[in-house]
Amino acid sequence: MTTKTFSVPYRILRQDVQALLIDVQEKLTPHIFDHDAITDKIAVLIQGLQTLGVPIMLNEQYKKGLGETIPKLYELLNEPNRQSFEKTSFSVCDNPPSWAYITAQNRRIALLFGIETHVCVLQTALDLLDNGIQPVVVADAVGSRNPYDKKIALRRMRRAGAVITTTEAILFELCRDAKDPAFKTISALVK
Repeated sequence: MTTKTFSVPYRILRQDVQALLIDVQEKLTPHIFDHDAITDKIAVLIQGLQTLGVPIMLNEQYKKGLGETIPKLYELLNEPNRQSFEKTSFSVCDNPPSWAYITAQNRRIALLFGIETHVCVLQTALDLLDNGIQPVVVADAVGSRNPYDKKIALRRMRRAGAVITTTEAILFELCRDAKDPAFKTISALVK
């Protein structure tokens, strides 16, 4: 029997992952469809990713107009993850300081969550793909004002090559084993 080899590994390992929290800001978030459920999932992700030691990059779109990251989420970020990358470009990758930070992490996978799915999340995912970084979009932790925009954006990202997952699925995949010290924290977060 021959073993098939893949050029790209399908398993998502924590040492290969960095996370991008995108534009969950005070003046935009209240207009997002189902924003309470989405920000609850993002809160779980932040806590779980930090427990797992995955670096989180905080991105904010035009803070003068859209305000700061909502306190509910900002307060959960630990010190290394509180550094804000302000941008005016929709794609995180089009902002030179952001792109420099992403490449300095030297990780092949970028976990994406935030708003809006069909604008900043979509354009970031497409640019990551163009630059050889695998985007993994957390579907229950992204949102748009119009749910149809979110649906179409997720479909486009999947067809382009992004991996689509959920909060609970990715946290357990990164944890990998019930013997992992992070398992109890992750289990409590997703309940």
